[in-house]
Amino acid sequence: MIKTILFDVDGVFLSEERYFDASALTVWEMLYSPNYLALKPGKFKTDYNNEEITEIRKWVFQNDQILKFQKSRGLNANWDMIYLTFSHQLIHLLSQIKEFESDKIVKWCQAPIDRKVLLEIGQVLRNYSVVVDFSLFLKDFERTEASKQELLGYLNKLAFEKLGVKTSIFLKGELWSVCEHVSQEWYVGDEYVLVSTGRTPVQIGKKGFLANETTLAPKEEIAKLFEFLKREGYEIGIGTGRPELETIKPFVHLDWLKYFDVNRIVTADDVLRAEEKLPEWKPLSKPHPFTYLMGLYQKKLSVQECLDWPLPIENGESVLIVGDSLADFMAAQQMGAKFAAVLTGLSGKAARAEFEAYNVDFILDSVVDLKKIL
Repeated sequence: MIKTILFDVDGVFLSEERYFDASALTVWEMLYSPNYLALKPGKFKTDYNNEEITEIRKWVFQNDQILKFQKSRGLNANWDMIYLTFSHQLIHLLSQIKEFESDKIVKWCQAPIDRKVLLEIGQVLRNYSVVVDFSLFLKDFERTEASKQELLGYLNKLAFEKLGVKTSIFLKGELWSVCEHVSQEWYVGDEYVLVSTGRTPVQIGKKGFLANETTLAPKEEIAKLFEFLKREGYEIGIGTGRPELETIKPFVHLDWLKYFDVNRIVTADDVLRAEEKLPEWKPLSKPHPFTYLMGLYQKKLSVQECLDWPLPIENGESVLIVGDSLADFMAAQQMGAKFAAVLTGLSGKAARAEFEAYNVDFILDSVVDLKKIL
């Protein structure tokens, strides 16, 4: 009998579309802004309209096929998706000048790639007629069975294949951090970027998307679902890849926060703090069950206790995880919890066949249909 229900946020309550827009703009900025590679500085600005954003996203993510592929391999965090997409393109760009700049490429691939190094790389790339080509992403990554964080490690293999350089640099490090910061600038805007990242913006002039969230069902219907669950005695919580600011602020705005115990709201900030304490356990983002375990036990466990917790958990059948991605399902599976897939994520109803292939416990057209299975 189900007693505790833990929800993902993106693709369940709130649309991921603006996150994906911000992700595409991040990759675009790092290619073209004078603050990064600056391949064509005149192509960059901070005030794109919706039509322009749509076109950039279509190009960067190849009509979202790159995003869907990454999600199908269990990659769930937007920051990882951005990093994978940009780093792959960086390797492709460097491959076009390896005959002329091999010594510099070896140097760049043996030390952390921070913003200063990106500026240096861009200065060299602009001396050649290099071509950006996102269509290569699927061709390269469909050749590997890598999934989740292994996809980041596969970048090192591609670097050896395309550049002839043995390196381990393409894992989470300085470049990943640069991608994260640019992404946060786009998503939270100038007003909140310092609060969100602890760092001042590199590029000002971004309004952000926080005040422009889209719910995946009328907010009143979702509120009625929360009221029903509380009235019936269910414990409910949140396990999201969003940072705390991007979770709490929309929930306050939508008047949903009052239904939740804050100790059952686990965000990317909790994951990052845990990784800082025990870096040898990285990565702890989904599909690692850390996020949902902390929510289930109301953050009463220490990080180490959570990581040492025996899996599958006792009475796993009393816990239901509600998510839209395979990363959520994999976390639930490791915990021995039940899983309800909602078809309001990136792939929409087309995800049904994939979830059916994994024999998930429940498949819902919308999170508000949850009442029907309880």
